[in-house]
Amino acid sequence: MRLSIQLPGIKLNNECGDKPINSPRRSVPWLLNLCFYLFWVVTLTGERRSGPSLSLCFRYFLCEIVLDDPRCRQFIEERIVHNTVKNVVARIHGDFGLACCSIAFSVKYLNAYTGAVLLCCRKDFSRLLGSSLPFITYLENKNQRAQCSFNTLYVGATIRTCQKFLIRYNSDQLLLLLRNCTNEAEREAIQKAVQKRVLGGEPQLQSQGEDSDVTMETD
Repeated sequence: MRLSIQLPGIKLNNECGDKPINSPRRSVPWLLNLCFYLFWVVTLTGERRSGPSLSLCFRYFLCEIVLDDPRCRQFIEERIVHNTVKNVVARIHGDFGLACCSIAFSVKYLNAYTGAVLLCCRKDFSRLLGSSLPFITYLENKNQRAQCSFNTLYVGATIRTCQKFLIRYNSDQLLLLLRNCTNEAEREAIQKAVQKRVLGGEPQLQSQGEDSDVTMETD
């Protein structure tokens, strides 16, 4: 079925006189195609805005584990830190807080030498996790406890921003140690210790999957 429209008569001045001239019939399939295309674009855009992918926002807590006894570094393990954080959330906020924070909760990065740890959770429940971290007083493994505290250094929306902050923070701490050296022997000892950690394969903070986190992030 072919649709067409007829434009109304238009008076034109010509040599034969003023007579109404009817315009020819013109088919308008392009107009229907344009309307259908605009309707499809609006519908698709609305589905993307209201889709579930944009609601997956995360928060990353960059913390520092401060041990009372530096010799208890064997307690700084991913499994121990993961269980300790979940237990303190359950103690402070109950079963509801534990269920909320357990959604997508994970330990993204852990360094036993510097005590740096990166925790990930959903943005909607980040306040529950952030308010529970100051109540961590020890790490427990096989009925043995190591007294410690969690210092929250930075809270970011992506792993890359936390990585940049951690690099600046470690640089500032290294400069502070070098300034406090009383002699050249201490300075050389610190430099050798840093080189040993770097050359010895110290775990690095990776930003794998960062592109997906950035695309899904909305403030």
